Amino acid sequence: MSKKSPTNTGTPHHRVRIVLVFSMVALLVIGGRLFFVQSLNASAVAATAVKERTREQVTIPKRGQIIDSKGRILATSVDRYDLVIDQRKVEPERTIARKKLDGSSGGEKVTVEQAVNELAEILGQDVDVVRTAVVGAPGAKPNANSVVAKGVTPEVRNAAMELRIRTLTGQLRSERLYPNGVIAGPLLGFVKNTDDQTALEGAEGLELSQEKRLKGTPGSKTYEIGADGVRIPMAGMSETPAVDGQDVVLTADTDIQFIAQEEARKKQQQFNADWVAVTVEELKTGRIIAIGDSNQLDPNDPSATEAEFRTSAAITQAFEPGSTGKVATFAAAFEEGVIKATDAFKVANSYRINNEVINDSLKHPTYDMTAAGIFARSYNTGTVMVGKKLSNETRYNYMKKLGIGSPIDLGVSGASKGILAPWQDWERRQQYATMFGQGYTQTALHTSQIFQAVANGGVLIEPKLIDSYVNADGSVEKTPESKTRRVFSEKTSKEMLRLMETVVLEGTGTKMGVSGYRVGGKSGTAQAAGPSGKYDGYTSSFAGVAPLDDPQFVVTVTMHRPKGDWKTWSVGDTFSEVMSKTLNAYNVPPSNSKPNGYDVFIGSEQKKSW
Repeated sequence: MSKKSPTNTGTPHHRVRIVLVFSMVALLVIGGRLFFVQSLNASAVAATAVKERTREQVTIPKRGQIIDSKGRILATSVDRYDLVIDQRKVEPERTIARKKLDGSSGGEKVTVEQAVNELAEILGQDVDVVRTAVVGAPGAKPNANSVVAKGVTPEVRNAAMELRIRTLTGQLRSERLYPNGVIAGPLLGFVKNTDDQTALEGAEGLELSQEKRLKGTPGSKTYEIGADGVRIPMAGMSETPAVDGQDVVLTADTDIQFIAQEEARKKQQQFNADWVAVTVEELKTGRIIAIGDSNQLDPNDPSATEAEFRTSAAITQAFEPGSTGKVATFAAAFEEGVIKATDAFKVANSYRINNEVINDSLKHPTYDMTAAGIFARSYNTGTVMVGKKLSNETRYNYMKKLGIGSPIDLGVSGASKGILAPWQDWERRQQYATMFGQGYTQTALHTSQIFQAVANGGVLIEPKLIDSYVNADGSVEKTPESKTRRVFSEKTSKEMLRLMETVVLEGTGTKMGVSGYRVGGKSGTAQAAGPSGKYDGYTSSFAGVAPLDDPQFVVTVTMHRPKGDWKTWSVGDTFSEVMSKTLNAYNVPPSNSKPNGYDVFIGSEQKKSW
């Protein structure tokens, strides 16, 4: 009998048994694992699978509209779609099965190339560009998120979807439109994309300040997808609906707004001014009817306007008002009983007080004048004679009551409060300069507020631009009524209206009349400080009310840094045009009473040189 080989590990039967044992062990391990997965841990596995298939999509609410007082849309949002495709799954060689596009019954099969040609025609784009976006450039790595077109209308998106190009989808996004272009542009502001590029948010003006109201509340959709990334039709879906933003309804009137800003633009061009602002305010309610800016902004293309003028100058730009500021001085003097309109003053061209010399802009003889005449001819010298009858503290308190030095909240971003130093800090000359509208700053809106208060029986009504908010369900949320405060008595108000009428009849405002109506107001020209703090320009303005027998509107015109000879500057025609058209638009009846101004000079002779 031969001997066994030393390398032989055993009989064949023995080796088979070993393999069987190892196989059984492996099967037991696998079976145990399957038992654990399918029985003991089935819920966890199922949950993991569902999680991997589940997608959550944020639904963006529709941004609220901005609407004028007559229901006309100034800003609105529309649905637009970005067409996006996964180039990895297009499969150019595979045909597309779809319904016939001509509307006839039955189906058809087309090539991807044909579908690409049809898509290019729908988009109005070059077919080569569309082909590259759909299937990718030759030799390039396929893009999982290739943008075929941006911002297409729902109609274009639907037509594109009918082509049935695999994985072509329309991603919904919102686009902001301003159908009236530049009308009220600096008030409306504009929007920008959010950081994640999924929605819009306010960037300036009302769009920014009213962001919380306009933006709405996002919703969500949760659904399951298959291996190809497409939603499983029969799988369940949960949804939390988005809540659309509120509409913002303004007090502004688009028609008057157009007139105001068009007249501002023409005046700015006439004198090559830095800017001109026109405001129209309803005197008895404080409602802002229009704020017109010469430097116009189209919110559809804000980059075309310099950053400085993308907001309303009437709200953001503070300046020294000049002689319109004399209204506060004279009204305070009447209220405190220290003067009467017919009081006599000897008014020279130059007046020395406390080692300070006050001059009038034009040399004139020494006149025996009434207080009303000083106001009408806007003499600084005589104004200081009136103002010195009041303490600095008293004048300061009236200026504060009129809102000077405090911001006016219209619900628009960037409002300037101006500068009014405490009376204790007034320098030796500043205490007199504040009497005639220098040494402090205010906006055009402040000017309007002051004249509203003086003409409204002495009661200030805080200006208002936002009338109400309309919720997504159509319900209306009115804004609070404007706050009011009495600054002057009715007697003082009546006296100031007579003084302002004297300005238009016999003073610096003879070009500010409106045919058929009694008008009162005050002109102003003030030095303007430049970036260095030195005076290197001027601000010319006029503020007026009409009709004086029943005051309805305040119109202010402010022209900043006009060029040329200051003697030629006039905003009278701008004021008259805007006031006239506003009165006509609101069917205000003509005045039925006679003018009632004061004498300018003491004595019978009233026609004297300037």
